[in-house]
Amino acid sequence: MTRRIKKSDGISGFGNIDGEYWLGLEGIYKLGRQGDYKLLVELEDWTGKKVYAQYSSFHLEPEAEGYRLRLGTYQGNAGDSLGSHNGKQFTTLDRDKDGYAGNCAHFQKGGWWYNSCGQANLNGVWYTGGVYRSKYQDGIFWAEYGGGFYSMKAVRIMVRPID
Repeated sequence: MTRRIKKSDGISGFGNIDGEYWLGLEGIYKLGRQGDYKLLVELEDWTGKKVYAQYSSFHLEPEAEGYRLRLGTYQGNAGDSLGSHNGKQFTTLDRDKDGYAGNCAHFQKGGWWYNSCGQANLNGVWYTGGVYRSKYQDGIFWAEYGGGFYSMKAVRIMVRPID
């Protein structure tokens, strides 16, 4: 069953609900407070191969805690590239919350739950063909699948209630 997010849920985002849609951190936090959820990350490389990473539980802590990421156990065939980000606060250009001396959002071109920049960045630059044009790991990458210098063709991040 697919549940559509409606403004009446107190959760809003932006984009095309049937395509690329962004809930935002506050929306994800509010969604997680409504029940117990698990997380599914689907990755597609430039050859058309699809892999996944699923986490048995998922929620964010409130803004006062930096929208800290909380994940359960991993299962899947993509490798656990998000596990090292578990317990980390969300870093942006103007809110450096990562464990790196610099700002990972600057080097990796997007906000994320960085752990000294880390093993995954799904908010990075979309590089056609997966080939980086930068000296930084700033693409859309999942280090356990494709490495840190291969940018994925497509990614879907989904949450659903735990059965």
